[in-house]
Amino acid sequence: MSRRQLAWEIALIGLACFLAYAPALRIPLIEDDYSNLSMSQVKGAPASIAGIFHDPIFRVRATSCWLMYGLWKGFGLWAAAYHAASLILHFLNCCLVYGMVRLRSLRVAAPGRNSVPFWAAVFFAVQEGHQEAIMWFSACNELLLFLFGAGSLVCWLMAGREGVARAGRLRWEIASVAAFGLALLSKESAVMWLPLFLVASAGSAGWRRSAVRLTPHVALALVAVASVWMTRAYSFRFSDGSFSLAAPYWITWPRGMARLLWVWGWIALAGIAWLRQSDLWKQAGAALVWMGIALVPYSFLTYSTQIPSRQTYVASAGLAVLFGLLMTRLAREPGALRKLAAAAAMAMLVSNVGYLWTKKRAQFLERAQPTEQLIRLARQTPGPIWMECFPRNRYVAEEAVRMGAGRSPAILVWSQAEAAARKATATFCAQEP
Repeated sequence: MSRRQLAWEIALIGLACFLAYAPALRIPLIEDDYSNLSMSQVKGAPASIAGIFHDPIFRVRATSCWLMYGLWKGFGLWAAAYHAASLILHFLNCCLVYGMVRLRSLRVAAPGRNSVPFWAAVFFAVQEGHQEAIMWFSACNELLLFLFGAGSLVCWLMAGREGVARAGRLRWEIASVAAFGLALLSKESAVMWLPLFLVASAGSAGWRRSAVRLTPHVALALVAVASVWMTRAYSFRFSDGSFSLAAPYWITWPRGMARLLWVWGWIALAGIAWLRQSDLWKQAGAALVWMGIALVPYSFLTYSTQIPSRQTYVASAGLAVLFGLLMTRLAREPGALRKLAAAAAMAMLVSNVGYLWTKKRAQFLERAQPTEQLIRLARQTPGPIWMECFPRNRYVAEEAVRMGAGRSPAILVWSQAEAAARKATATFCAQEP
């Protein structure tokens, strides 16, 4: 592929990202954004770099703390800057999907250009199923988890290519280990990248031998897992009831797979089955294994048997490959099948983009309303505010007032008796949009 063609494809992928997720740029900060930004002012500050590694919670979310702190220092509470950062991260991740598929040499047995990487990246760019990771800034840890995990995988695949000089191979290996270390500082579930490395190398010549190169990655993962386990006595991750090995994973995992495949994954699988080509099935099987592994860490949640959309972000890369395989194969067929491929591509773009611009944008605006209403009232009211009804926890309200309105959280009164004693000058009850 020429550099010019590569540049055009990357530009089109970027255009797809912007086309799909531009509505997020005009969404206000949402609920936990204020409390997370508040914590990042302490945890993400340069003076706290050493201390964050002793924190049982933020040690495995350090990269998002650093990102939040940097954006807060540069842009204050300008919501568009935070959403733009998420959009940029998403674009970089789409480029990594493109690179992973190219390095994995996924192709279909038919004459013509291999467009699987392009279609996979475009699908990943506009996929609405993982929208929360992009449209809710506090979920940026999912984007960072993918950025460093997939970046590590791409470097690892580059190091394993034939013809790479020894010095170049060493540089790629070091870069891979460094990126994997950052992935482990992005989210607890980063260890799932280890089996995903093996999925990506399966079928290549000598992949069992090349798996030995994962030894440094495994060592880092063991350190990370041990550190989480050693802090279990005072980490709320083990006491808040949100995660348990006794969770109904036998319900959550298959339900998560079925929801992730809906609707384009099922269409892609049906099309691949109809084409009856063994090479397609083999590569589709690897994509399904990728999806299944990436959902495992989130199948032990106790608060829901439905995996949140933001936590399907890594798994969506496998879904994107399924769509890319089908589109590439159909586009190489003459006549009606080629026209069907064009129609499917248009339908995929319109359905995903339209859903994001209408229903999803409205949902996120609705989620932002309680804190937006409270901030407006706090700016206009000189005295105490009785919090008659607020649909989020108390800490979210207090940090929204402190950061968004520049007022002390002490102006919020949480009981009617205290409101009467302090002579509250306003009453707050979140209004439906």
